[in-house]
Amino acid sequence: MNTETGLVDYIAGGGKLTSPNNANARYRGEIMRLMAVFVDSEMAGASGFADSINMAPGLNERIIAARIVAEKFVHAGRVLKIMEEFGANTSRYVGSHPWSNRLSRESSLGTKRIDGDMRLNVFHYPLTDWCDALTMNTLMGCATVIQLKELSDCSYQPLASAFTEILPVESRHANLGVAGLRQILADGDASAKAQASADYWYPRVASTFGRASSDHLDAYLRYGLRRRSNEELLGAWQTDAGRILNGLGLAIPKAGAE
Repeated sequence: MNTETGLVDYIAGGGKLTSPNNANARYRGEIMRLMAVFVDSEMAGASGFADSINMAPGLNERIIAARIVAEKFVHAGRVLKIMEEFGANTSRYVGSHPWSNRLSRESSLGTKRIDGDMRLNVFHYPLTDWCDALTMNTLMGCATVIQLKELSDCSYQPLASAFTEILPVESRHANLGVAGLRQILADGDASAKAQASADYWYPRVASTFGRASSDHLDAYLRYGLRRRSNEELLGAWQTDAGRILNGLGLAIPKAGAE
């Protein structure tokens, strides 16, 4: 594995890396980027959802929301430790960005990054109320499960193991979002509000899967950090999200630009 070809051939044959010392500079750069996207998204997602805890209608809902926030911070810390092994300065990481900051509701970023903040752009948009928070959590939770299933088979074994253990917890978060949304739809006339939220969040969550092709995607596939294309993952999400929305009595929004 001393050469690029040797590394790529080793991974293509099913090989797994277990130490940063086994990787070349490009592999290290790409896996660091991948981990930064996850950590920044968990930090920003937890920080933004924390502001929604007091929007919850009851004590039990607030306890559940607080637990989700805490678990997302734990997940960020788990992957941050792996980043530290690659040389990341984790002591300054938590304070590197204002994680709870949000742009205006009317903003439309697409897939553009902001000032080195690697969070998925869906976490730059604000939540307006409890129904909106549940709708966003439902759609983004579905996307997170698909993305983590993909990453749980990545070529860097310590990270694959971490994502394998994180996946069932994030799956539970997604299911709690669906259950909460189903509850408020059953308790009152919230269908119009939930549909408006779904119309808002659907294209923004779709954008988290990225452009159809990019240099980073090509590298992820070459190094076994990913197995499927952005379009394949997006298609899987559209199928699962559509099934969930239909089960809630909501229409599937268009997947066009934000």
